[in-house]
Amino acid sequence: MKKIHIGLLGFGTVGSGMVKILLENREVIESRLGASLTLKWIAARDLEKDRGVAVDASLLTTDAEMVIDDPEIDIVVELIGGYEPSKRFILKAIENGKQIVTANKALLAAHGDEIFSAASRKGVEVGFEASVGGGIPLIRSIKEGLVANRIRGLFGILNGTANYILTKMTDQGEPFPKVLKEAQALGYAEADPTFDIEGIDTAHKLTILLSIAYGIPINFKAVYTEGISKVTPLDIKFMKEFGYRIKLLAISKDDGEAIEARVHPTLIPNDTMLANVNEAYNALYIKGDAVGNVMLYGPGAGMMPTGSAVVSDLVDVARNILNGTHGRVPLVGYQPASVKARRVKSIEELEAQYYFRFSAEDRPGVLSKISGILGKHQISIKSVHQKGRDLVGAVPIVMITHKAKEAGVRMALSEIDHLDVVKDKTILIRIEDER
Repeated sequence: MKKIHIGLLGFGTVGSGMVKILLENREVIESRLGASLTLKWIAARDLEKDRGVAVDASLLTTDAEMVIDDPEIDIVVELIGGYEPSKRFILKAIENGKQIVTANKALLAAHGDEIFSAASRKGVEVGFEASVGGGIPLIRSIKEGLVANRIRGLFGILNGTANYILTKMTDQGEPFPKVLKEAQALGYAEADPTFDIEGIDTAHKLTILLSIAYGIPINFKAVYTEGISKVTPLDIKFMKEFGYRIKLLAISKDDGEAIEARVHPTLIPNDTMLANVNEAYNALYIKGDAVGNVMLYGPGAGMMPTGSAVVSDLVDVARNILNGTHGRVPLVGYQPASVKARRVKSIEELEAQYYFRFSAEDRPGVLSKISGILGKHQISIKSVHQKGRDLVGAVPIVMITHKAKEAGVRMALSEIDHLDVVKDKTILIRIEDER
């Protein structure tokens, strides 16, 4: 049986999962592939660390360059993460004619075009299924399963940490700092959770999805990004009264002229499928012009789910090696000549419904002042709850609007926040009701 030799760079959580799957599922993989996926090298900084998977010590090295330069290596798997030295290693491996598999969403969101261009010139593959959605086959589904469709919209819960925190805040009524500490203690959140809670990780993933859904160059800077650190139990309480749950949502829409690309806390109706994706699970809701609406759901991170996605790429690339082919499926799903820049809308162009919470003095005329300013900026109120009388000091006024322009909303809120009867900055959360 032919052997496909693999060199692994990075032996952390995902790398351990990949190795565990290759060892434990060797027979089923070989029966499907018709060849053996053989680990020749594993490059890691710490060779003594117990990773919960037994490997022959002769496979371990601290020299990643040696792995990349080994002429027997067919596929280099980069699971180090971050920008450097990962980028340098991948580009050198491509130059050496190695096939590439990576789970590095941050690197692809920042430098994907450079990596894909280098791979196309050299005639090698780059598999990156594990970069978005962990064990859920999101990338392959869009690139291949939905190849006949124009993608009209993407709505994704793509970060398990943020989803876990929002689920616990919603179900238990606990404040953000307390739930974050619990998530860190349970291993759902990193010691430095910034990328997860501020939406950056989700924006990296949406950037990759935009490229394969619409055939546009990688452009992380075009994705508007907000995090969840300002979400409060008080707002969650009011959202429930209006029939919504809150999610950190990656959203993209294509109206034929331009594309929306945004990540932010979002209210979605309780009776939608996405609203009921809880804990650390991920989901992507896809609107195709031919297929209609599709939702993919599952574990979005973790050793074994993400390791499963890495091995799926290894098998895919190995099949090309066995058949002496490359480029059967274009790297981003579109032929390179068809990848063209399109206009991405600014957040000010957004038209949406909004949730507002004002902190105002409880006295006559306050609501009319706020409503007057909103009306002046063409913002129509759908419903309003005013809490007061039994509270001391500033009281909350909560509103849901009809669709309004973000630019007008921002001007109105700036004016309202300067009123002497308004005591704190207005809370704004956008609403989506895509079914």
